Amino acid sequence: MHAAAGDPGWRWASAMLAWLGGVALQLQQPSLWPAGANLACATGGLLGVVLVALWQHRASHALLCVALAMAAFGSTAWRAEQRLAAQLSGALEGRNLLVTGSVDRMPQLSSDGVRFVFAVESASTDGRAVALPKLLALSWSHTADDGSLAAPQVDLRAGQRWQLPLRLRRPHAAMNPHGFDGELWLFEQGFGATGIVRNTVAGPQPRLLGEGAWRPIERARQAVRDALLLRVRDTRAAGVLAALAVGDQAAIARDDWNLFRDAGVAHLMSISGVHITMFAWLAGGLIGWAWRRSSRACLWWPAPQAGRAGGLLVAALYALLAGFGVPAQRTLLMLAAAVLLRAAGTHWPWPLVLAAAAVVVTAVDPWALLQAGFWLSFAAVGLLMASDPLQTGASPAALPARLRTALRTQVIATLGLAPLSLAFFQQVSLVGFAANLVAIPWVTLVVTPLALTGMIVPWLWQPAAAAVAGLVWLLQVITTWPAAVWTVPAAPTWAAIAGTAAALLGLLPLPWRLRLLAVPLAMPLLLPAVAHPPPGHFELVVPDVGQGTAALVRTHSHLLLYDTGPGYARDADAGQRIIVPLLRARGERRIDLLMLSHRDSDHVGGAASVRAAVPVAHWSTSLAPEHPLLAGVASHRRCVAGHRWQWDGVAFEVLHPDAADYAVATKSNALSCVLRVSDAAGRSALLSGDIEARQEAALLARAGSTLQSMLMLVPHHGSKTSSSAAFVDAVQPQVALVQAGYRSRFGHPAPEIELRYRAHGIALVRSDRCGAWTWRDGAAQCSRDARRRYWHWTQRPLGAPEVSPGTAEQASR
Repeated sequence: MHAAAGDPGWRWASAMLAWLGGVALQLQQPSLWPAGANLACATGGLLGVVLVALWQHRASHALLCVALAMAAFGSTAWRAEQRLAAQLSGALEGRNLLVTGSVDRMPQLSSDGVRFVFAVESASTDGRAVALPKLLALSWSHTADDGSLAAPQVDLRAGQRWQLPLRLRRPHAAMNPHGFDGELWLFEQGFGATGIVRNTVAGPQPRLLGEGAWRPIERARQAVRDALLLRVRDTRAAGVLAALAVGDQAAIARDDWNLFRDAGVAHLMSISGVHITMFAWLAGGLIGWAWRRSSRACLWWPAPQAGRAGGLLVAALYALLAGFGVPAQRTLLMLAAAVLLRAAGTHWPWPLVLAAAAVVVTAVDPWALLQAGFWLSFAAVGLLMASDPLQTGASPAALPARLRTALRTQVIATLGLAPLSLAFFQQVSLVGFAANLVAIPWVTLVVTPLALTGMIVPWLWQPAAAAVAGLVWLLQVITTWPAAVWTVPAAPTWAAIAGTAAALLGLLPLPWRLRLLAVPLAMPLLLPAVAHPPPGHFELVVPDVGQGTAALVRTHSHLLLYDTGPGYARDADAGQRIIVPLLRARGERRIDLLMLSHRDSDHVGGAASVRAAVPVAHWSTSLAPEHPLLAGVASHRRCVAGHRWQWDGVAFEVLHPDAADYAVATKSNALSCVLRVSDAAGRSALLSGDIEARQEAALLARAGSTLQSMLMLVPHHGSKTSSSAAFVDAVQPQVALVQAGYRSRFGHPAPEIELRYRAHGIALVRSDRCGAWTWRDGAAQCSRDARRRYWHWTQRPLGAPEVSPGTAEQASR
């Protein structure tokens, strides 16, 4: 059936675009409609589709498109409503729970413990049964809750049944401009809560109830992963092989991911959507070639169809081996839709085939539309379909022809995926083309087959590890080339669309005059405009880093970074996860001054990552000279009160500590660098670190009324040891900002401190509720307000009373 037979292709295309448009429109909702309205919309849309199918009229197609959009919008919203209703009740956050269930998937090892998915069977608190979400995302630390006692090391395996003492919270993640939407990821994965296994001496202990649930695939994946990590001594190679064999991306270290990303080969180093697509393409080509060798087989089933079906089957097996996560599922659905359409004899052009596959994927997982992997997978498949390698008659024996085809495909993939890479990640590897010319055949034809065959013949993992080591060495050399990675500021959506259109114009077989239009279309994405404050003004950005401190002060041509946030684990910190991506998205090429207020890890935990990723011109800290962070720093100045300077008409002054404080201070908090920033219009900000009441009194005696500031970072995250009444009176801020983790175990901000600020008529902004806070020329914005969608955390859960952060934890201690 041709697209033009019966219904023209534009009718199919418009109908599918109507569905996708309905899904996309619903995903923009900041909040859901009232209960019942979504189901009514979906039902009305489906009834409309049926009625239009029965009513033949020239206007029927337009009505069909409207009905499809209604059905897509309503069904997506109704499913979202069900997921939100199943999330953890706010009344159970922070409570001590005893939960029985099973380990649903292969646990992922980390430097400080293990992360796993837990399928709930039953739960109770204080002997009373409670209802919990079906799936929980849990972590089990190697240390006790108080950080002092080592927790028992357990051999946690998929399928085991456990009774675990847990402490849970509703899905909540950091919210920053252009940052990763962790709450969307949790929502799409179906996790109704996150939490920890409590490691305490007193109270219920974790108890293994048996092997229980039947998880043969997950248990097999874990057995392979564990055997591989045990046999291969090279930890880097072992991590890559585990990722390629069973999809355990957590086995690859952070530094290695950075290397692969800079080299443009990150998509090859795990079983991702792009990887499954390429594996299906390769398997389909080989099966089709082998099928053509038998005339009997070709008479029974045409070789192209056999190749596509075989490629799909191999992709399905590979996706199962990868754990059949959401990215693997949507990739498989996409490939299945394309194969079935071809098998049905629909000779649709490849854009129409892709649109049909997108409809299938979004019908199963509508939130996939917001994931970078969705667009990268579809782009990769579209580019491969455009080059149509399975339709050529060349055999593998025609090596020159195959090499030309492979080279052409790599050129198309590199150019075609570059706009998406810039749009989603603000960077593209300029050495990626050269790296992929080697890495794609090497990983696909050598490393991956050896990794998979090693499941049967384990000694093959040794040559596989050697192959990985050789590739890593080559990538390290390539990424040292000048300008190996090109980074750009985050561009608006319209610029990303224009850049993608430019790539298509450049790749399609069009006259060169038309192709030249790609140049102006690409410019807004390649060179997006960056707005800096005018001279005499400054911008303050307080990112959401959790329980820690970080702030950016931007003038017309200078940038100051005050603290770098906490370290989250041995291999993760706020610098790598939040600060560096934020700087790149803002187009910041260097840091003129990095000020580290004091040595506590929640203030300097991300400094090493920032230093490794972004050039730092000067440092100012209260750190001891022998501190590891200062090793190799050429330009460092100790924080001392009285230090003043000006940038672009904006004044900066260090108010604390005094030079004499370094000799007498017994606590690191007492040496916190306090910085005041003021502009030509009299607007000012006070960055106060972790000073406590004693240092506040010293500041009052030394600075007095000059402390008054429009904005203030609340001292010590709102601890009750700081923010004395006299200090608050002296500063008199219009806005006070608290940087604290969601449901902080320290109880920050302390309720009495929060009340003190509010009693003074001061607007108190909390990062756990606001996300990142941006202030410029008197206008302020919370990231949670700017990016608000219905799956995001809200202060008061549906149908449940709010519990003050820290209350339950304090009561349990």
